[in-house]
Amino acid sequence: MSESQKTTAGVIAPEGVSGPEEFRRRVVARHRAHVNSGMAKLADLMGTHVEVRSESNYVFDERGERHLDCGGYGVFTLGHCHPEVVAAVREQLERHPVATRALVNAEVAEAAEALASVTPRGLDYVYFAGSGTEATEAALKLACLNGRRKLVSMRNGYHGKTLGALAVTGRDAYRAPFRSLLAPADFVTFGDAESLREALGRHGDEACVILEPVQAEGGVIVPPDGYLREVERMCREAGAFLVLDEIQTGLGRLGAWWGADREGVTPDVLLVGKALGGGVLPVSAAVASAAVYEGLNRDPLLHTSTFSGSPLAAAAVTAAVGVFRREEVAARARSLGARIFPEVREIFARNCPALVREVRGLGLLLGVEFEAEHLAGDFLFEMLSRRVIVSYSLNAHRVARLTPPALLTDADVEWLLEAVRATSLVLAERYPNFAAGKEH
Repeated sequence: MSESQKTTAGVIAPEGVSGPEEFRRRVVARHRAHVNSGMAKLADLMGTHVEVRSESNYVFDERGERHLDCGGYGVFTLGHCHPEVVAAVREQLERHPVATRALVNAEVAEAAEALASVTPRGLDYVYFAGSGTEATEAALKLACLNGRRKLVSMRNGYHGKTLGALAVTGRDAYRAPFRSLLAPADFVTFGDAESLREALGRHGDEACVILEPVQAEGGVIVPPDGYLREVERMCREAGAFLVLDEIQTGLGRLGAWWGADREGVTPDVLLVGKALGGGVLPVSAAVASAAVYEGLNRDPLLHTSTFSGSPLAAAAVTAAVGVFRREEVAARARSLGARIFPEVREIFARNCPALVREVRGLGLLLGVEFEAEHLAGDFLFEMLSRRVIVSYSLNAHRVARLTPPALLTDADVEWLLEAVRATSLVLAERYPNFAAGKEH
């Protein structure tokens, strides 16, 4: 490798690249030409840097600058490149990464057993996929195989953007261009048991109800205590099928293994993803009871995918579940959330109360709802300038989300809180006369 191919931060750059600025320019240009021109334009407007490597709770850019990752949409509960998960994946990669699917695979069987051992009792069968939306597709097919063909979902819920998943994703902006291809769904109000009761009255035992324990992309909407338990009771009474989407809320994110555990709920199908690959590989799963899974057990070819349940992804799952269990990640998330949440709420209440409508959340899924969308955008940008990555919300653009790893150090917590504090003061100075509902 020639000297001209070397960059800071350990990235191999093209010939002729003189330094980090030129490297970033070429990356954005390639995105513009071959990936997505709209995203490239946004990167230029925001001056977004290039992420080139990651470790623990941090992401490093092309300049070698370290960023605290409190975003990632729930993927990095274990942080980045957890050594145990990386070691398991590396060993599998060098031995047998992709299966022929003609023979039985030991790694997939082990991963399924590991995942089933930590899900609510009775959910024993696992279908592995690559992304959360694929897990949703599998769940909807399972509902159909069990005679439930009327979809009931939640307004502002988010379950993915493939056609089946998009049918139950409750934001019209994503649905409208593809409406002619979507299955009809009955959308009800999340957190309102009466709204669901009316839908079940319309659809009865043909209904498949799908919801999240907390609406993540919907803006971290936490339902009233007892709501999930009442949803399960109504579904059982009506003979409806219940799918609980824990793709973003599961595996300790809310301070419990599952949002379902907080109220003792057992759905027909549990959806898992995001953190399931330990922040190392993309993998998701639909986990179901034996009765629900019978159709696929009887005919395994009804729902297949060439790369579902690859040995490489399975190795990541088994290692990650082991880390979640051994490190008591749910308890860590509960403790860290109890420390961070009141601090963040107090910072905004003291420094810029007119700009923030509410701070809410559970565990390490925290949402800050601003009075206007541009305020949330400013918050994300200012946090990024302090090298803290946070997430926006796909279905609620006024809400910025904090989804930090459960393995934050004390220094990381102080870094996060100081960034929030400094950003809140900048926003207060920038919008001294802000009035809700008015643009500035």
